[in-house]
Amino acid sequence: MRPDSKSKIDRRDLLRVLGAGAGAAATPVALVAEAHADSESNETKRKARYNANSEDVKAFYRVNEYPK
Repeated sequence: MRPDSKSKIDRRDLLRVLGAGAGAAATPVALVAEAHADSESNETKRKARYNANSEDVKAFYRVNEYPK
């Protein structure tokens, strides 16, 4: 086969085709997803959620050896 043969597939062309195929395959999935309304009330949204004395926060600082 000659180096300038037209039947040879270039690596960049192959990657373009694969990328376009992956994009086309992912597009319908993104369009099918439905939007859901926010179910939290304004009071629930505004409440404090971070508790510095909770067990998971204490474990995080203990495991990562941060100074107290």
